[in-house]
Amino acid sequence: MRSSTPSNLSAFHNEPFTDFSSMENKRAMHEALDRVRIELGHTYDLIIAGSDLQTATTFNSVNPANPSEIIGIHYVASAKEANAAVDAAQSAFAAWRKTPFAERSALLVRAAELIRQRHFDLCAWLTLEVGKNWAEADADVGETIDFLEFYAREALRLDAATTPIQYPGERNLFHYVPLGVGAVIPPWNFPLAIMAGMTAASIVSGNTVVLKPSPDAPTIAARFLALMEEAGLPDGVINLVQGGPEVGRTLVEHPQVRFIAFTGSKKVGLEIHERAARTQPRQHFIKRTILELGGKDTIIVDADCDLDAAVDGVTASAFGFNGQKCSACSRVIVESPIYDIFCDRLKERVEALSIGTPAENFQTGPVINEVAKKRVLDYIAIGKSEGRLLTGGSAVEMPGNGYYIAPTVFIDVAPTAKLAQEEIFGPILAVIRSGNFDEALAIANNTEYGLTGALYSNSRKKLDRARDEFHVGNLYFNRKCTGAMVGAHPFGGFNLSGTDSKAGGPDYLTLFTQAKSIAEKRGYASDSREEQQ
Repeated sequence: MRSSTPSNLSAFHNEPFTDFSSMENKRAMHEALDRVRIELGHTYDLIIAGSDLQTATTFNSVNPANPSEIIGIHYVASAKEANAAVDAAQSAFAAWRKTPFAERSALLVRAAELIRQRHFDLCAWLTLEVGKNWAEADADVGETIDFLEFYAREALRLDAATTPIQYPGERNLFHYVPLGVGAVIPPWNFPLAIMAGMTAASIVSGNTVVLKPSPDAPTIAARFLALMEEAGLPDGVINLVQGGPEVGRTLVEHPQVRFIAFTGSKKVGLEIHERAARTQPRQHFIKRTILELGGKDTIIVDADCDLDAAVDGVTASAFGFNGQKCSACSRVIVESPIYDIFCDRLKERVEALSIGTPAENFQTGPVINEVAKKRVLDYIAIGKSEGRLLTGGSAVEMPGNGYYIAPTVFIDVAPTAKLAQEEIFGPILAVIRSGNFDEALAIANNTEYGLTGALYSNSRKKLDRARDEFHVGNLYFNRKCTGAMVGAHPFGGFNLSGTDSKAGGPDYLTLFTQAKSIAEKRGYASDSREEQQ
């Protein structure tokens, strides 16, 4: 069913960042943390067809800065509940697919407004459940609003699609129709923005979904679904199941699941891709995978750049949210003439980063869990044999026994070292020396990944070369390699960084739809618009 664009929907603009130097905003954030702490430890049901469901087993979500603090208690789904959720989504699809684009778009806009009204509270949940400081939490919430508002408008643009030409003697139509039931499997590191973005793109396109959040960020997903229900979401359009690999495999292999939207590790993403490619009994379509995986993201620092800007950009890219971003700078390539001075200034800048509890807005905080802490410490041990430790290199004891590791930099790392090739997903940066720009580009392109990258240089010739030869999905010049903005920086990577799905871009919703071309020979039936007259 086609619909017209609502006249009151303004042009898209990114949500502004919150200024936490303002005493009013500081007070609002502290008040939000106090409100949220009152609600900690609540038990959250699975949601299937709009109904609450409990199972025999639960698990706890905890604060990584203080693991004894329980954020939420969640029921664990099994294959039985996963199958029931798919059935519920399939039932809801019959009506939801026929809901006009304009109504689905309006749902997202209403949800975005509710999030604006609860911005600080959602920041507080992010701070407590996954350890984001205030600025990182604010960016996550703002990006969530951006995704909802942007996809609401993109859906209306998709609804207005037409054929490039009208063939003589025919009436030619071109519609984007939904795929059906999808599985949405988001990560814990952007547990609101990426989760909401993949879910919103699915449902505004007319699909219904089964949402399986990360076990490290289940509470935020549960609260998001409650907010969507408040905004008017019909039962069964989003179904929430919590759990681990068993639930995920059931969804991926289910013969009624038409697509899987996943953001996470390369290993799990490739397994999903492989499993989805196997046609199951009673399956009569090719499953679609929309994958955003890992990265080994590089910043090149050219000898003629603004050195202080480069040091600041590398530090922010490497240690923002403790390096737990697929876009994080995990290696920096520095040209020889400025290598030593860059390392000196980088050491000074990194050692100035404050470490402490995210609730008190320190610059760096804990990694997500004990497994992540061990993995990062193992890579630090590897780094001590592959390079020279410049700063950091150890766990940090803090009140609450959280999972803290000092921001760590190794220099003189070889381009082929493990530290320069493997995704670590933690606060470790490898510094690599290059003799010239040709060598720097070759090193930048020598991994199996291709997500983000950046170049600091004042040379237009080098910037132009990098534009063509630096092979990543998101490339930045003279700025950090993190912080993609919806609409301005469509996000997705090359090679084993995923399917280059470009979230927040003009093509994203087409991944959740299929195009239908309709040709009618004129003269055999009156036009429906004429019949209405």
